[in-house]
Amino acid sequence: MADRAALEELVRLQGEHVRGLKQQKASADQIEEEVAKLLKLKAQLGHDEGKQKFVLKTPKGTRDYSPRQMAVREKVFDVIICCFKRHGAEVIDTPVFELKETLTGKYGEDSKLIYDLKDQGGELLSLRYDLTVPFARYLAMNKLTNIKRYHIAKVYRRDNPAMTRGRYREFYQCDFDIAGQFDPMIPDAECLKIMCEILSSLQIGNFLVKVNDRRILDGMFAVCGVPDSKFRTICSSVDKLDKVSWEEVKNEMVGEKGLAPEVADRIGDYVQQHGGVCLVEQLLQDPKLSQNKQAVEGLGDLKLLFEYLTLFGIDDKISFDLSLARGLDYYTGVIYEAVLLQMPTEAGEEPLGVGSVAAGGRYDGLVGMFDPKGRKVPCVGLSIGVERIFSIVEQRLEALEEKVRTTETQVLVASAQKKLLEERLKLVSELWDAGIKAELLYKKNPKLLNQLQYCEETGIPLVAIIGEQELKDGVIKLRSVASREEVDVRREDLVEEIRRRTNQPLYVC
Repeated sequence: MADRAALEELVRLQGEHVRGLKQQKASADQIEEEVAKLLKLKAQLGHDEGKQKFVLKTPKGTRDYSPRQMAVREKVFDVIICCFKRHGAEVIDTPVFELKETLTGKYGEDSKLIYDLKDQGGELLSLRYDLTVPFARYLAMNKLTNIKRYHIAKVYRRDNPAMTRGRYREFYQCDFDIAGQFDPMIPDAECLKIMCEILSSLQIGNFLVKVNDRRILDGMFAVCGVPDSKFRTICSSVDKLDKVSWEEVKNEMVGEKGLAPEVADRIGDYVQQHGGVCLVEQLLQDPKLSQNKQAVEGLGDLKLLFEYLTLFGIDDKISFDLSLARGLDYYTGVIYEAVLLQMPTEAGEEPLGVGSVAAGGRYDGLVGMFDPKGRKVPCVGLSIGVERIFSIVEQRLEALEEKVRTTETQVLVASAQKKLLEERLKLVSELWDAGIKAELLYKKNPKLLNQLQYCEETGIPLVAIIGEQELKDGVIKLRSVASREEVDVRREDLVEEIRRRTNQPLYVC
């Protein structure tokens, strides 16, 4: 009993601590962490009756989605998938876990974020970290040298989650990739076009796509005097420039990673530049960079890329940004990242990037890592950051107080009098068999007013009303919920009339 009393006191103190944090308006992450501790203590208390007590919460870094949230997600997915299909992509799927050795060594410093699973059946497994490495494994395993594919699925990161900033341990990625040996920069340009099409269609605000090339970065590091062994780690530091100042990045390079201050200063002269094709041409004339073969190849491809982007009509959305580094080890050429822009509050100010919503690049060596003979399959692709996009769309709908339909029901089958359940069941079955999305209330004798109110609450646009007189006349009364207008429709014409009013095609998938 003494142990239980001590535990109850700990629960009380922890509860007071949580309430105090809420009153002080502490960060959501801190409150969430302390609430988790409280729930853990309560779980240890259990029930006096000896019944097991469950902690009702989702695991840290995950969340449930309500019907309203899922309706928003489906709309976003529809836009993305429609664009992928418009560009001729096929869809594939791969297992949610891979052999651990498949994922090891492909993500640089981020490899520590891979979830390892306990040994099952003699195999060491890990949850997939992204969809790109499994795709490369799929290509090598099936000896494919040419495919344009998309893949939408969940991935997992053993990260420290920050739910308020859209950082999760389980989240969706929407990937599009072109694999195969093609003329330079044509597939790369199409990937950027797709990215711009999707972000424009979703209407989430102004955006800018930053573009760079891993070869330019490596060439820049070489001419600045960065030792080969430090390329990747310095690359990781440069990639933080969109979040922190140059001074902070320089301090990390020098203080934590042992780079000489003068070398860091030379890097700073380059990575703080951004622009368009003019900057590409300027760097091709740079006394140092122009002597580096890798950098010249990268700059040459970027110049060609800008020509194609101009033809696609999206060059005004693209910025050549030398600070873009993309931390993943497998990138070999062009890299890009789309950021949403916060428009300037005063004239003359530049728009500020407020968060990445899509990214990608070229990875020509990844498939070769899996091929027994080391055969390379050039690849380029993009990934849409849907979790952040979902949050933005949800916030926009809430601000507009816009109602979101959570079903696609076209018509409710209703009755005007009692004892017409059998007729309602027969009619709703006819509609289902004809491909119409229909519902009925699960009561024998529902009031007509209740049936109409249900339509208004759920957004169902039409009501097919059965009455004794309508049955005699062989008609159905079709009512528009919005206008309250009613017309008598012959029963044999009802399906066609519902399709016409809801713009549903004759044949639906």
